[in-house]
Amino acid sequence: MRFRVSGMSCEGCADAVTRAIHKAAPDAKVDIDLASGEIEVDGRVAECAVAAAIQKAGYTNEGRLD
Repeated sequence: MRFRVSGMSCEGCADAVTRAIHKAAPDAKVDIDLASGEIEVDGRVAECAVAAAIQKAGYTNEGRLD
């Protein structure tokens, strides 16, 4: 699943979001494109868990892209 996220501007931001998602789904594969603000998460995790992790990391989930 893919999400558009606002507020990420550096690798530190990407690392914070990745860590938060891994707390919800330790085996998930997380790919972040800072330029587009898109996050792709592959694994057995609920959409609401990913959305909550993004928010907990301090960023705004602008919605699922697929």
